[in-house]
Amino acid sequence: MKNVFGISYLVADVSRMHGGAQKVVYKIDCTNGFSFVLYVWDLTKNYFEEEKNNENRTEQSYGSDLFEINNKYFIQHGIKTPHLWYLNKEKNPYPFDFAFVEYIDGQKAEAYFQHSDRGVQNKVFQRLGDMLEAMHTDVRTTYGKLNQDVIHKEACHLLKLENAKLQLSYASRYIDSIRANESKLLDTLYKLEARIEPRQRYGFIHGELGPDHVMVSDDLEPYLIDIEGAAFFDIEHEHSFLKFRFGDYYRYLMQDTLDPNRMVFYQFHHHLSLTSGGLKLLHRGFPDQSFAKNLAESHSQRALRFIEG
Repeated sequence: MKNVFGISYLVADVSRMHGGAQKVVYKIDCTNGFSFVLYVWDLTKNYFEEEKNNENRTEQSYGSDLFEINNKYFIQHGIKTPHLWYLNKEKNPYPFDFAFVEYIDGQKAEAYFQHSDRGVQNKVFQRLGDMLEAMHTDVRTTYGKLNQDVIHKEACHLLKLENAKLQLSYASRYIDSIRANESKLLDTLYKLEARIEPRQRYGFIHGELGPDHVMVSDDLEPYLIDIEGAAFFDIEHEHSFLKFRFGDYYRYLMQDTLDPNRMVFYQFHHHLSLTSGGLKLLHRGFPDQSFAKNLAESHSQRALRFIEG
């Protein structure tokens, strides 16, 4: 801290921040009133360590390298995200990467779902919608992370098809209703995928943008956090996630040019993935076991609705 900020910056308090399924996050308060956030990328503390070790490079959404390059890109393109003060990737003196990041004094966007002032709600979610529209209309003819220069031959949604199959297989081991309907769910997955027409236009997306990944400052400016998964991809992957995570407030974020077939396919993928993700958090000792259990149960029920009738 002294090397980065100066000798007058001394630690007054350290508090673990809520969340952190993939990285450990702390708020650091200094004796002079300054605060910042400490990110720690320690794979042994990642609840998805097994998946990260075997992850396709195109699918990577973890690590300080991705955070660094995405943070720079966001800021250069006017997409608000906390400023990166310092990043240490030397593994010395610690065996992990860590960063000092700007602390946004405010609340997560989900707090504004229940805000009593409709004008404040409108301002927050309209600003978020404008920012996302600008981000999603930043397009390329190839998809992937910013640190990749590979031109992929296969369509990007096929990556999610393969991932959905893996997550369905995992969920079927632990949820009776999923196991009993596994073949129907798999048939539905293939049916939805078959409706998708070829495309070579990809927008820049966050990758997992729920209201818990948007910090709103006290002056009502939204900032995107947990940005390691950002990439050029089908924007329907983002919008199908936004739609059920933001509920009624998605009306501020929706766009008119979305492909309905991609929207349904990615929605189904999200439900299967989050069912499996909730189970893995449950099995691997995530502190909020109630959250993990509810995540798996609610999304398994939503996935099963695709085969009803």
